[in-house]
Amino acid sequence: MRRALIVEDEILVGMLMEDMLRELGCEVAALSSRLEHALKLAENGGFDFAVLDINLNGARSFPVADLLAERGVPFLFATGYGARFLPERHAGAVILHKPFSLDELRAALGRLLS
Repeated sequence: MRRALIVEDEILVGMLMEDMLRELGCEVAALSSRLEHALKLAENGGFDFAVLDINLNGARSFPVADLLAERGVPFLFATGYGARFLPERHAGAVILHKPFSLDELRAALGRLLS
């Protein structure tokens, strides 16, 4: 069973993602809504992939993405912003456009984890 880190500042969206990931056979290792906390979780590991919201109460999650990339942990961005907001170093990242369905999450994870 794959373990996930969810970084999402909207608690209800995070809970919905948690339910969807469980339905897809994943375990949620941790859920964070703040950049500092997410960075600590990313440093400690204990998960196989991460789903990152780009905007965390005005802070960007790119430092978390940078840390995950350094560690070789796959991640995707779940966002309403689209790819144009990604820094060049993450231009090839998998993007899951909000709002998304279970099938869209399944497809994004398939691209991420294949």
